[in-house]
Amino acid sequence: MLLTGAQIIMECLLEQQVDTVFGYPGGAVLNIYDALYEYSDQINHICTAHEQGAAHAADGYARSSGKTGVCIATSGPGATNLVTGIATAYMDSVPMVAITGNVNLNLLGLDSFQEVDITGITMPITKHNFLVKKVEYLADTLRHAFRIANEGRKGPVLVDIPKDITAQKCEFTPVKDVVHQKFDEAAEHAMHLPVAKPAEAPKECRLKKALELLQNSKRPFLYTGGGLLAAEASSELAELAEKLDAPVSSSLMCQGGFDQSSPRYLGMLGMHGTMSSAQALKNCDLFVAVGTRFSDRVICNSGLFAKHCPIIQVDIDPAEFDKNIGVNVKLCGDAKEILTILNARLPQQSHPEWMAEISSWKKEYPLRQVTKNENGVTPQMVLEALHDLTGRESILTTEVGQHQMWAAQFYEFQRPRQFITSGGLGTMGFGLGAALGAQMANPDRKVINIAGDGSFHMNCNELSTAVKYNIPIVELILDNTVLGMVRQWQKLFYDHRFSQTTLDKATNYEKLAEAFGLKAYTIAKKEEIAPVLKEALSQKGPVLVHCYIDKDINVLPMVPAGASAEEPILEME
Repeated sequence: MLLTGAQIIMECLLEQQVDTVFGYPGGAVLNIYDALYEYSDQINHICTAHEQGAAHAADGYARSSGKTGVCIATSGPGATNLVTGIATAYMDSVPMVAITGNVNLNLLGLDSFQEVDITGITMPITKHNFLVKKVEYLADTLRHAFRIANEGRKGPVLVDIPKDITAQKCEFTPVKDVVHQKFDEAAEHAMHLPVAKPAEAPKECRLKKALELLQNSKRPFLYTGGGLLAAEASSELAELAEKLDAPVSSSLMCQGGFDQSSPRYLGMLGMHGTMSSAQALKNCDLFVAVGTRFSDRVICNSGLFAKHCPIIQVDIDPAEFDKNIGVNVKLCGDAKEILTILNARLPQQSHPEWMAEISSWKKEYPLRQVTKNENGVTPQMVLEALHDLTGRESILTTEVGQHQMWAAQFYEFQRPRQFITSGGLGTMGFGLGAALGAQMANPDRKVINIAGDGSFHMNCNELSTAVKYNIPIVELILDNTVLGMVRQWQKLFYDHRFSQTTLDKATNYEKLAEAFGLKAYTIAKKEEIAPVLKEALSQKGPVLVHCYIDKDINVLPMVPAGASAEEPILEME
């Protein structure tokens, strides 16, 4: 059938089973938005307040659903406003396709109005990107974009489309099975498309070495990262933990990848990990890492990390082996497939003395917050009340800072894709857009964005989006009137010189929420926590909860810069 380029984009989105896209219209994407009008009964479009919000929403949609998120922006500043969101998705390996418009082909390279080389700008922060110069290549380019975003280590792909390409017509042939579609290699090279390469299975000799280490270990320690969630391998990890009779720690990106109510679960490891995880790292005789890139926030001082024991690393990306630390056994491939093999071959192990030690450390080093104010509110009180009131079923998104760590520490996640946060890039302003995307992907779940007052001022414009579409998120602000995480570092390393971290903004959050059209609630003392949260959670539309907390509550434990992950501090002024 003969279609315009804009209509071909819609048909390709439908082929990929895309039901929701996030974006903001502009001149270079007028034809695309006209097609969205035509296809509005099949594709839902959420118009955010800012393009960055659209990128974060597409990201949150993807992380919470396992599907590919899609965002759309116009040329020039519209496209550049996506950059932080694309980089956020890239650092955390999130499948996303960003579609940008550009000026007409004959205006490219002439510094035309709202022209920017977005493929050049985003080259370092995408798995691949494309500039479509022939309408005949558009459909296959989009299909490749989705394939690339989802194969191997997942990540964002950008497709830049000049405006005249979206207006031109060509014959479109639908593809029923896009997953197994075969492409002509010559055409791929003509369109500058990378040829798909099947993932390699781990070598048999390495599997045998890994099994030997697993069977000989007396004190094994399992550690999981975001790659476990991407591989949908949580059940295989739970089986391995039982078969190996081992404790489990998860990175910030893998919260919910292992049921945190299990006695095997130790909490996070690293800069703001638990003391019980640090003790397990210090005393284990085998460290097994699944789907993690050994971030500096986890290993802290790389020269001191797990030097006393062998390390097995399972990862789909061979570039991650020996990048940050050396490992003894490298198992490259899909985590789900590799764990399935290990579970099938590993005899049942038993380590009662080791697990008894694990239990004793958990009892000896519980996470506990205190405040000098007798009636004051701590983040622990709020998040544990939230945990109880939601029955551990909610999806939490976060901004970046102290509140992000507290959410990971004090809400007990029981399943994958419940915790949506910017781990690698650490993007303040991520959470509210992500909450909108997560709620659209999960209409039957309650989505709560945990924010600090600093991050809130970076993205509060997206409250208007929540109200416009009646997206029933809860915006929960833990307000300590400071940039808490930076201030915490200033306490430790800058002799309490609080340069530009005392915010004390005059913002009236309740009136601001009212201006946007939200209901607002306030928590000022601990007896208000449960009733206010219960009321807020019962609402059918978006709400804001403003919660006052002490500015001197710190995120603890903490591993100071340059120290070993085995030696976190438990107290600070």
